[in-house]
Amino acid sequence: MIPFGQASLLLAVLTAAWALVAGALSGSSGSDGLFVSSRRALFATAALLTLGLLAVEYALLTDQFGVALVAQTSHLAQPVQYKISALWAGQSGSLLLWAWILSLYAVGAALLNRSRHRELMPWVHSTLGGVLLFFTSTLAFVTPPLALGPPHADGAGMNPLLQNYWMMIHPPTLYLGYVGFSVPFAFAIAALASRRTGEVWIRTTRRWTIFAWLFLGAGILLGSYWAYIELGWGGYWAWDPVENASFMPWLVGTAFLHSVMVQEQKRMLKVWNVVLIILTFSLCIFGTFLTRSGIISSVHAFTGSGLGPYFGVFLIIVVVGSLGLVILRLPDLRSDHRLDSLVSRESSFLLNNLILVGIAFAVFVLTTWPVWSELATGKNVTMGQPIFNRVTLPWFLILVLLSGIGPLIAWRRASLRSLRRNFLLPALVALAVVLLLTAAGVREVYPLLFYFCSVFVLGTISGEFWRGARARQATQSEGFAMALSRLVWRNKRRYGGYIVHAGVVVAVVGIAGSSAYRKEFTFEQVRPGDTLTFAGYSLTYDRHLIETLPEHLRIVMEATLFRDGHPISVLVPERRFYERVDNPTTEVAIHPNWAVSGPADLARFGEDIYLVPITVDPDSGLASFKVFVNPFVNWLWAGGIVLILGSCLAVLPDRRERQMLQVASEEERAVA
Repeated sequence: MIPFGQASLLLAVLTAAWALVAGALSGSSGSDGLFVSSRRALFATAALLTLGLLAVEYALLTDQFGVALVAQTSHLAQPVQYKISALWAGQSGSLLLWAWILSLYAVGAALLNRSRHRELMPWVHSTLGGVLLFFTSTLAFVTPPLALGPPHADGAGMNPLLQNYWMMIHPPTLYLGYVGFSVPFAFAIAALASRRTGEVWIRTTRRWTIFAWLFLGAGILLGSYWAYIELGWGGYWAWDPVENASFMPWLVGTAFLHSVMVQEQKRMLKVWNVVLIILTFSLCIFGTFLTRSGIISSVHAFTGSGLGPYFGVFLIIVVVGSLGLVILRLPDLRSDHRLDSLVSRESSFLLNNLILVGIAFAVFVLTTWPVWSELATGKNVTMGQPIFNRVTLPWFLILVLLSGIGPLIAWRRASLRSLRRNFLLPALVALAVVLLLTAAGVREVYPLLFYFCSVFVLGTISGEFWRGARARQATQSEGFAMALSRLVWRNKRRYGGYIVHAGVVVAVVGIAGSSAYRKEFTFEQVRPGDTLTFAGYSLTYDRHLIETLPEHLRIVMEATLFRDGHPISVLVPERRFYERVDNPTTEVAIHPNWAVSGPADLARFGEDIYLVPITVDPDSGLASFKVFVNPFVNWLWAGGIVLILGSCLAVLPDRRERQMLQVASEEERAVA
């Protein structure tokens, strides 16, 4: 099976190369035979990479420790589910997953457009083939996942921190986002190469872009949740370089999703949109480069990989080649209209874009600052979490406000009457909420500003749903619930976008509240039977248990959590000791509070009690604990779920959009 998998990966290099060459030749000559051949080459590449991936999984499941990847990431007693996920725990396996997902995207794009966009598709095949060529070449010649090593009776095994359900699904979800931006990037390059720079490539790739943006955002959210429940530090985001590497393309991709609406409606920002998708894809490659180059230290990075120079060269080729093509096609990218007013939807979207790209640039500079500081002064200076917060928070505040303003302002020029109708009542309600919070003792400026913006945005969104449903109710003689459901279903993109904005706002409330009001308590020398008191709660340390399992020895500590003298939960944190790992690991215990028995409990709604065992004596049970009280943190996860639901609604098929795409295609052919 191993030689078969190795041969498959070598052949995938040839088929990817042919997809690149045949697609380019077909695009320049119009040859139908080469066009079909390039599409079949993409199919063949996907099939060969699938065989290679199955061969690696077979080696992992059958404990073939003569394969270096298996010896590094698995061992005999490792549970089956973690043997499967060991594929992306290793560097070469994660690259294979990257390439395999890309090949599936390529097949999907080729199949769905096999009888459409004949001028664009050869160049799409060629571009996707070129990206696949880089990854398959890397897998075949630089870091082969089926490379043999010294024979071992057993392997080193996966890091215990990665043996977690959320880490099983976090990397594949993140890769679905990273890799997904390859498709709109390929269509943008195809539009430039074929000089079809109208709205067709934008409309064709809208769902691909939303799909990639959704999975990248979900991957970031899953990674944050894993860090929260597994690492035992009470937080979920540390501005780590690899966290930032996934966040930057998500920010620029968000800008692209907003900017394309201006091109669709007003035929403006053509150059800007092409540059945005090039930048988004380049940042996806940069993120992959950052985790494998070793230039910046990170707990998430693959150490000692030696792949940095290869990814660096590929990144330069992508950026220089793409922007060079943009410069050559500038005459074809002229906008048909100009901004008519600063108080208009297109102006607000442009401001939204500038802020999103500005934040991404600031994160890029701060993340890579150790490189620049070492080049300039010889000293490696790392930027910490406070500086990231100080630089980005004001701009995120403006973004939240714009998310409630931009979608409701009229195109071209907004009237004073429409502004008053849409925004006066939400602004007054938001101001009233802030005054109530201030009277209740909230004094921190940033949380108050974020709460004002959040309530304002939720008010504008709710008002839009209300007005739309009432208007339909009046014309269609439907009940309110039926009118609302049909309104949303027939305008999926618009109202899906509103739901996404609502999800962002709920998440922002969680981030603002958990960051501003988190409390931390440390208790040392705690014996079984002792009671700890903190923040209106009490915790009784009941007992400790020792259990020996095949992979590790664990010490379980049981504690009962009380509020107002009533038991509300039993918390069971653990300390785990592995023979293969020098340091013990921690399993935290978390009690989420969703219960509200009266007005006094409203401030605790969505709050977590987060219990971390620091040390424990196996004989006496004498322990030290750290307790975090994290208010509003569950609003972050709830907001993420709302965001995902809104994205799923927006990505569903829409008959009117298909008609608009057909009209745009006919107009572009007529111009050509």
